Amino acid sequence: MGEKVAADGFGPSDRQQYRRKLQQCLAGLARLLAEKRFDRPRNLMGVEIELNLAGADGLPRMLNGPVLEKIASPDFQTELGMFNLEVNIAPHQLGGRVFDRLAEEIGTGIGYADRKAAELDAGVVMIGILPTLTQDDLVFENLSAADRYTLLNDQILAARGEDFTLDIHGVERLLCTSESIVPEAACTSVQLHLQVTPARFAAVWNASQAVAGVQIALGANAPFVFGRELWRESRPPLFQQATDTRPPELQSQGVRPRTWFGERWVDSVYDLFEENLRYFPALLPICDEEDPLLVLDEGGVPRLQELVLHNGTVYRWNRPVYGWVDGVPHLRVENRVLPAGPTVTDVIANAAFYYGLVRSLADDPRPIWKRMTFEDAEANFDTACRHGIEAELRWPRSGRTGGIATVPAVRLVLDELLPLAAAGLDAWHIEPADRDFYLGVIEQRCLRRVNGASWQADTFHLALESGLDRPAALAATTRRYRTLMHAGEPVHTWPVGID
Repeated sequence: MGEKVAADGFGPSDRQQYRRKLQQCLAGLARLLAEKRFDRPRNLMGVEIELNLAGADGLPRMLNGPVLEKIASPDFQTELGMFNLEVNIAPHQLGGRVFDRLAEEIGTGIGYADRKAAELDAGVVMIGILPTLTQDDLVFENLSAADRYTLLNDQILAARGEDFTLDIHGVERLLCTSESIVPEAACTSVQLHLQVTPARFAAVWNASQAVAGVQIALGANAPFVFGRELWRESRPPLFQQATDTRPPELQSQGVRPRTWFGERWVDSVYDLFEENLRYFPALLPICDEEDPLLVLDEGGVPRLQELVLHNGTVYRWNRPVYGWVDGVPHLRVENRVLPAGPTVTDVIANAAFYYGLVRSLADDPRPIWKRMTFEDAEANFDTACRHGIEAELRWPRSGRTGGIATVPAVRLVLDELLPLAAAGLDAWHIEPADRDFYLGVIEQRCLRRVNGASWQADTFHLALESGLDRPAALAATTRRYRTLMHAGEPVHTWPVGID
């Protein structure tokens, strides 16, 4: 949620007015769809990466304000925690050597930010969850200095009515409480955007949901939370629990969490925005002066500010986005599945795999969402978060016999999904050299069964075996990770160990 918001508090009339405005916005969206007012296809994609700040000792640094002053670039901005930054890459058109260009832009930007952070005894680490973060780091005092974060924290806490319980069973167990949403800041991710037409939205979103588990299996990079080894990708359970507005009673009743995989395939982008209004009360009922229906009556295009703001407080792993540029509206699928890192090459390989695979699946005359249940897609996401590269996933059998089989994620990717991703990149007119290089990174991860999470866990255990205690082993793992991350070779090539 990047909007700059500020308010002293909200009363019943604010919420009632906001609810009315949301319904007007939803009606406005329906009219825009019916009148075919959206931007023409332009094959645009975009990338956002959340980053961590850590010192030479591997420990977090609460310095994003001063570091951003040093960086002095609009491409970088705050995120929820004082140890977070976010870098936003301008939209690019899919095609040609776009992935090499993205790699150069991201690498240059992160390298520059790291050099500026070094002036303050800090550095940039691109990782799913910084292993050295402790519960004492993730407290309200370390919330970034922006009104919108304080307001969001206060509203989520007020809706819940009590402290947050963090309870994750993995290799070990984490059980603790938090008085704020700041533990969410531990979860640093990559967001991949794809602009789509209304007619294509449902196919792209459904395909993205179907492959979310595969993305996590390949890209898991967050095995540690507060010094505990948990799931191979611990961001989803941590994020859900740290933003959960439901007290235990509402959880027992089956009320949906705001961090949500979803519960069905969709037929239109309208379905998702309508669900957001139907299931989730407003957290930030801030009303804009625009009358969206009047704007439409006068031939204009509304910004639908209330709908956009509300959508930003429902944390779907594949989120619908309504955008507005130069008076022309557009739609995007925002893929929020992947953790940050380990290297720029790994990030771009994950992006190439996603964009290629989703293109093929969305074009398939036998759609994947007609051959597997939504429940299987959700179960795959959970399984991949728990087991990472070793996950076994449910997937439709090829051929006419049909049915669902349980297969190792690496075999599924090697045998079936990499060729589909390659075909999809060809359909985007990606240069073969880019296609082969970045999908080759994915292939090698599968062949070697190595990703960021497996490397972190293996290196941590070797550090323990060398005689280091747990905090020292986590710090040594983080320092080694940071060195290799900036060296830039993809994670499947990294030597295991702290030396």
